[in-house]
Amino acid sequence: QVQLVESGGGLVQAGGSLGLSCEASGSISSINTMGWYRQAPGKLRDLVATITRGGNTNYADSVKGRFTISRDNAKNRVYLQMNSLKPEDTAVYYCNAPLIGGGYAYWGRGTQVTVSS
Repeated sequence: QVQLVESGGGLVQAGGSLGLSCEASGSISSINTMGWYRQAPGKLRDLVATITRGGNTNYADSVKGRFTISRDNAKNRVYLQMNSLKPEDTAVYYCNAPLIGGGYAYWGRGTQVTVSS
């Protein structure tokens, strides 16, 4: 019903920046909050940031002050601007959109972010 496609991942040096984008398509009216999660090899998938359609945001403590989540509802896109990147930010970053009412969430296939020291 909803498809999420991430883009913008890549290789960056520590201290650098990357911007990620997630484009949603399909039954957009069935989702509200969107977010970014990340998963490093051998680790659990963790919350990075979320944003409601109205613009309310939530960030993991580990990225607060460095990352900014935003969205463009007209374009059905959510963004993650990542500044002051650290090697520990290296992970696959996934776009996420829970179904309104709960019980299910849509996921993108992920985009790799690698931060070199």
